[in-house]
Amino acid sequence: MMQPFVHETAACHVRFGHGSLAALPDVLAGMNCQRGVLITTPRQGSALNGLGHGAEGRAVVGSIPLARMHTPVDVTEEALVEVRAFGADCLVALGGGSAIGLGKALALRTGLPQIAIPTTYAGSEMTPVLGQTENGRKTTLRNPIVQPKAVIYDVDLTLSMPADVSAASGMNAMAHAVEGLYARNANPLVRLMAQDAVRAMAAALPAIVADGQDREARAQALYAAWLCGIVLASAGMAIHHKLCHTLGGTFGLPHAQTHAVVLPHALAYNASHVPEAMDALACALNTDDPVAALHGLLRGLPIPQSLGALGMPHDGVARATALALEDAYWNPRPLEEAPLRALLEQAWQGPGAVGASA
Repeated sequence: MMQPFVHETAACHVRFGHGSLAALPDVLAGMNCQRGVLITTPRQGSALNGLGHGAEGRAVVGSIPLARMHTPVDVTEEALVEVRAFGADCLVALGGGSAIGLGKALALRTGLPQIAIPTTYAGSEMTPVLGQTENGRKTTLRNPIVQPKAVIYDVDLTLSMPADVSAASGMNAMAHAVEGLYARNANPLVRLMAQDAVRAMAAALPAIVADGQDREARAQALYAAWLCGIVLASAGMAIHHKLCHTLGGTFGLPHAQTHAVVLPHALAYNASHVPEAMDALACALNTDDPVAALHGLLRGLPIPQSLGALGMPHDGVARATALALEDAYWNPRPLEEAPLRALLEQAWQGPGAVGASA
């Protein structure tokens, strides 16, 4: 039976294709911006050299290469000083989730519009969600002011992404779609996008690992990331994202790799309570057992297979369990301490651990 639902769509200008970065001056003009400032990581700080100037004096006038994983508040405050010194009227975030996260944090504090140019598959460029870390705790908020006004998806910018980064980033994006299939605000359109995103990403990642210059696989993965971001923005989050935010903020674990490791375990936890989502995943992954298929996909990718391998101490399982139960996100299966701790124990051990769905 069709259930009542609400769907909201944020206004966002999207350019997708090979070489679409060349459209940046036109995008600046469309937003009536003259002085963009580039937000990126230290490793990508030289990217300013390739952005050039547009007509009527429009340009990216400076670079703030300070972005760090989990968007520390102290880094944001440092970057804020530089944004004001440049006299910027627009933020241009180029990179993965760290750069886009810092752009969002700065937009929250300045009200400046953003252009996001993702170079990974994080998907966060399509969401009004910001995660920030302070005093060892990561918190998230939803606010339309942090949603980028324009996104430029240039497939060519992803061709040099290493296989391990591509794999982890793609699994991170896939987690948005998987959880979007059973999140509280899911609706028929979101479920269609989520299912196609999982299908496209699951097919693209092994091809990219085999050949990083496979342009069609790269395009499919970036397309999937776009859909995954829309799903996250529309449907919200549940236990998977709560766990990953807790683990990342508390133990400093790498963001994308943590999502990759936790995903099949979180799905197993909820599987018995979300039959429609499991049917959609079975179709997307061409399998009778979506949990096993996700484990199998993960094993075939060049990324760590467990929280222990990511550097989480074993005694952190108990602490993470307690923190995940605090201010818990909505979840289709009630959150209980013992099963949740079992989930985290299995994710800490990695392949060979008993399934968490019991």
